[in-house]
Amino acid sequence: MSGKQQYDDESVIAAAIAVFWRNGYASSAISDLTEATGLSRSSLYQRFRDKDGLFQEALVAYTEQIVAVMRSVKGETARGRLEALLREFRPDPSSRPPGCLIARSCVEISALSVEGRRLALEGAERQRGVLESMFREAQSAGQLPADTDVAALAWHYLGALYAVLNLPQAGIGPEMLDRMIEIAMSHWPGSSRG
Repeated sequence: MSGKQQYDDESVIAAAIAVFWRNGYASSAISDLTEATGLSRSSLYQRFRDKDGLFQEALVAYTEQIVAVMRSVKGETARGRLEALLREFRPDPSSRPPGCLIARSCVEISALSVEGRRLALEGAERQRGVLESMFREAQSAGQLPADTDVAALAWHYLGALYAVLNLPQAGIGPEMLDRMIEIAMSHWPGSSRG
């Protein structure tokens, strides 16, 4: 039938996420995207306007996925939940590639459109917001000192999360990632450092 969409949006966006996640925005060619998504160039342009339009939808979907995973991690205490979160995101080649599409997009922010930049920064802010919310709850429950700068602590641990996600691309193995997580957790306010 003429004019009827012949593809599944969700599958197309998932395929585009994988391309942008692996290659970054600037290095993802239209040919990479058409091959991965199964769309013709004309279908891609008709539905998403251009590479940037597809990237924006992919980044929004990725952000929703990663924020949902961050929120779903459980722990008996806020400290335990944070450690579980850092361990949850250790790269597992069988389920996801190393790296973070949000962090990668922030690194190449100068290559993004104005809207792409906004979405990348918003994604990072949403990730940080999950951590800050967790820390504010911990503070209210007496699991963090009342004078803890939870905003700075959230940025600190978002940096640790980005290191866990991205450093495997530089050859950091699982044992070193575990050690990095142990060191990150030793900076939990009130922890004794030895």
